Amino acid sequence: MKSVQWHDTHITILNQQALPHKTEYLELKNIKDVWDAIVALKVRGAPAIGMTAAFGLALAAKSYETNDLAQFHANLKRDRDYLASSRPTAVNLFWALDRLMKSVANATSVNEAKTTLIHEAICIQVEDEDVCRRIGEHALSLFQDGDRIMTICNAGAIATARYGTALAPFHLAKEKEMTLHAYACETRPVLQGARLTAWELSQAGVDVTLITDNMAAQTMKAKRISAVIVGADRIAANGDTANKIGTLGLAILANAFNIPFYVAAPLSTIDLQTETGDDIPIEERAKEEVTHIAGVNIAPNVNVYNPAFDVTPHELITGIITEKGIVSGDYKTKLPTLFEGVFT
Repeated sequence: MKSVQWHDTHITILNQQALPHKTEYLELKNIKDVWDAIVALKVRGAPAIGMTAAFGLALAAKSYETNDLAQFHANLKRDRDYLASSRPTAVNLFWALDRLMKSVANATSVNEAKTTLIHEAICIQVEDEDVCRRIGEHALSLFQDGDRIMTICNAGAIATARYGTALAPFHLAKEKEMTLHAYACETRPVLQGARLTAWELSQAGVDVTLITDNMAAQTMKAKRISAVIVGADRIAANGDTANKIGTLGLAILANAFNIPFYVAAPLSTIDLQTETGDDIPIEERAKEEVTHIAGVNIAPNVNVYNPAFDVTPHELITGIITEKGIVSGDYKTKLPTLFEGVFT
């Protein structure tokens, strides 16, 4: 199931807001549609956001009527900045947009630039599928048949081009007839774990058990959880990792129970320009996500704090799993070596 697809006149996305009740695809026909889809979480997951934004910028550029290269680049910069404003935390968004900008820096004509942008966006999607498979292979090497693994949010196939990051080992284990048992935290407030991860893994035939977020400690103890694996929206140069709210709590619990805690993410999620987790901007979202469930008000009219992400300090992370391999220990020294020979 493709979460994002390019067409000549529009982009098609799987509407993740409609899951699990309805499998619905939406057509994004202009840059505003793309911006709205990202903000409203119709498309989510750092790699999928990056792919959608890249296609969105290419789609916007197709509509430019100028043949003047200077004007073309001015329009492109304007639309790049507009799309970049959709979500502040996931670095893949900025990485993908800037990769497209670099790809046309030396274009000799507007037509060449338009073609290049589309090609580059498609390359990002094709590469992501390969990247996710390699992440999954590396992650699978850490697990044994029958392991019970906990996760939060959705870092799966619908959040990427295919396979996912944190969920990739579950999909690959199924292909290899190896059994991994998944324990999915529901992921309040918008229930990505309950609506998306539980749905995706059950559709793939993976044994998945859904728990509420505040059941994590008891589940680790009672069900003898083997490991925790999560995705990431941004990894700082020292290894501090921003991921969906609730991830930090899992890391603290895993440390208390002496359970390995892994982060699975592509190199595009590693931001060497951000020194520590303290420098990562944390998106805060509307209070209605907390006070309402399925449109029903469940709380009085009070102040609400609704951060979409938290930051797990590097010392709580057993290993960071990338397409290049698994890094642990001195992240500040080791993370930069992953980029040798890689287009960034």
